[in-house]
Amino acid sequence: MFAFLLAVVMVGGLATLGLALRPRHRIDLPSLVFWFAMYKVCILALVSVNPRSTRVVFSGALAVDLLLIFALLYLTGGGASLFYLLFVPLLPVNAYYFGPWMGFAGAIVAGLLYAAAAALAADWVGWNAVIILIGLVGLPALAVGMVANRERRARAEVERLNAELTGTLTRLQGAQAELVVAERMATVGKLSLKVAHEVRNPIAAIELNAELVGDLVKERGGADMEEAATLVTAIREQVNALDAITEEYLAFARFPRPQFEEDSVNDMVTAVAEFVRPLAARQGIAVKVATDATVPSMEFDRTLLRQAVLNLLKNGIEAVAQGGTLTLTTACVDETVEITVSDSGAGIPPEVGRRLFEQFFTTKPQGTGLGLSISRQIVEEHGGKIRWSSAPGVGATFTMALPIRKLERA
Repeated sequence: MFAFLLAVVMVGGLATLGLALRPRHRIDLPSLVFWFAMYKVCILALVSVNPRSTRVVFSGALAVDLLLIFALLYLTGGGASLFYLLFVPLLPVNAYYFGPWMGFAGAIVAGLLYAAAAALAADWVGWNAVIILIGLVGLPALAVGMVANRERRARAEVERLNAELTGTLTRLQGAQAELVVAERMATVGKLSLKVAHEVRNPIAAIELNAELVGDLVKERGGADMEEAATLVTAIREQVNALDAITEEYLAFARFPRPQFEEDSVNDMVTAVAEFVRPLAARQGIAVKVATDATVPSMEFDRTLLRQAVLNLLKNGIEAVAQGGTLTLTTACVDETVEITVSDSGAGIPPEVGRRLFEQFFTTKPQGTGLGLSISRQIVEEHGGKIRWSSAPGVGATFTMALPIRKLERA
C-alpha cells in the first residue's frame, strides 16, 4: 500500500510539474513519465516477490528518487525549477514508513541537493530559500512520522490486548470444559460409590454361599458332583472378578489423601513383584525385577504407590502372551526415583494410546477403564509424572517418575 501510494503521488507530481516547464527547458515528458512509472512498477514487483527486503528496497528507492529530483532540478533551471515541489510529497510519505527523524534528515538532504542543483545551474537562490525548503518539507515529514509512530503503537497495543483476550478466552473455554468434565466425574464418582456399596453385600453373600456349596459338593462323590464343583468354581471366579471391579470403583470414588511416611521404594517394588509372581507364573509369564541400590529411602504413601505399580503390572500381565516377560525396575535419576514396568506384549496402537489415561476408557471386556487413571492420580499426588512408550510387536513401557521427597522433622 505504501509503495503504491508513493508511486501514484510521484508519477502524478512529475507529470503535472512537467507541463509547467518553460519553453527553453522542455524535456520529453511522456517518455520521462513512462519510464518513471515503469521504475515504480519494478519497485512494487520487487517488494511483492521479496517482502523480507522491503525496508532495504524502500531505502534504495528513496535515494534514487532524491537523485532523480536533483537531476531534474539541474536540467530544468536549478533554483527556478518547479521540480523542487516533488520533495513535498516524497519525504512526508517516506516519513510515514521510516519514522519522523528519517523524514527530517531526508528534508535536510533535499535542501542540500536543491542548493547544489541551483549552484551547478548558475542560478543560485540563496540560503534562505534552502532553509525555507527544508522547513517546508521537513516539518510535515516530522509530523506525519510522529502520527505514524503513534498509530503503530496504538495498533501494537490493540494487537497485544487482542492476543491477551484470545488467550484468556481460550483458557476460560478450557477451564469451562474441565469444569464440565469434573462435574460429570464427580457425579459418576458418587454414583459409583453408591452402586459399589449396594453391590458389595450381595457379592459377599454370593461368594459365601458359593463357598458353602463348594464344600458340600466336595463331600459327595460322583461325576455329577465333579461337574457341579467345576460350575461352583466358575461362579466363584466371576464373583471375585465382580468384587475386584467394585473395589476399583470404590478406589476411584473415595480416593484418599496420601499419607507420607519414610519407606524403601525398592522393598515395596520387590514385595509387589512377589505378590503378582504366582498369577503370572500360572499364565507362563516370567517376572523380572531389577532394583537400583542407589535409590534412597524417601517419603511416600506405600499403600497408594503399591496400588499404582500393581495396576501397571496387572495391565502388563493381560497384555503379554504365554511365555512372555514382565520387567519391573527402579532407578535414581537426578532428584527423582523412576519405577518402570515393561512388557513384551504386542504394544499399544496409536488410536488407543491417545485415550490411554481417559477415565472409563477400556479395551478389555470386563475392564473398568480406571486402572491407569488411578495410577496417574496417585503419581501426581506424589508430585510426579507418568509417561509411556510403545512400539508394535515390542511391547509397552510405563515409567513413574517421583521426586525424592524428604519431609522436615520437627
